[in-house]
Amino acid sequence: ADTESAELLEAVASGEIPFTVADSTDFSINRQFHPELRIALDLDVANSIAWAFPTYGGRSLVERADQYLQKIRRNGELTRILDRYYGHNDDFDYVGTRAFIRHYESRLPRYREMFESAADRTSLDWTLLAAIGYQESHWRRSAVAPTGVRGIMMLTRATADYVGSQDREDPAQSIAGGAAFFGRLKERIGDTVPEPDRTWMALAAYNVGYFHLKDARQIVEMQQGDPNRWVDVRDALPLLAQRRWYQRVEHGYARGWEPVTYVENIRNYRAILKWLERQNDSPEGPAAPEDELTPSPEVVARR
Repeated sequence: ADTESAELLEAVASGEIPFTVADSTDFSINRQFHPELRIALDLDVANSIAWAFPTYGGRSLVERADQYLQKIRRNGELTRILDRYYGHNDDFDYVGTRAFIRHYESRLPRYREMFESAADRTSLDWTLLAAIGYQESHWRRSAVAPTGVRGIMMLTRATADYVGSQDREDPAQSIAGGAAFFGRLKERIGDTVPEPDRTWMALAAYNVGYFHLKDARQIVEMQQGDPNRWVDVRDALPLLAQRRWYQRVEHGYARGWEPVTYVENIRNYRAILKWLERQNDSPEGPAAPEDELTPSPEVVARR
């Protein structure tokens, strides 16, 4: 009774206990950190999850809560909250997650100080930069793509020149250059876009280009959406591959589905990396995952 769901799931993953019962959202989050977990069966529980209120004092608080929930459904805030905490968990890759954990142990130690140093210079989170580097190259210094981008952060020649990186295959220069470029993309998007949406948009721009991101935000405006919300921009980006949409924007066709997957992957890698870091730092073993991507049950209503 005094054990958290995350601890029970970790105990199943380690073989300490054979099974447990967990809420689907708890399982979805913790499966990233324990990819060997499997669902044995779904339990059809008739009881709904609900908010409880005291019976005394009238109905004013209940009515205010109803008004609040109706408001965030109408203005899209509920969709944004669910995306912030659960959106990156929708697509699970067992093989990719296991590979990431192996590479965390075998490859990241060579470059960790470089990511931390670049983060200090740019006021960014080093785990985010490391997640970008993994998505780009799987932390391989000599990685080269058919398009000509290369190095850990997969910089183009033009981008390397822009940020002052002379050798794209030098890990320190590549990481520093990628961090500087990502920081400038965030500045271009501007602080009118709230976090974490601003970070997700900057990641999309890192992948597809700033001007294609700008086109997607224009499409959101055409659809009467909010161009400052990632959930709206995320839905608009794939439309850049449809003629009826890319002909209406300045910079034309783009494979807009790619930055959507790109952002989701980086969010997953970052969440796993943060969990691994907490696991290694804790003398008592793994802690329940807690960061800006993992909600507290007291704050976020479950789906």
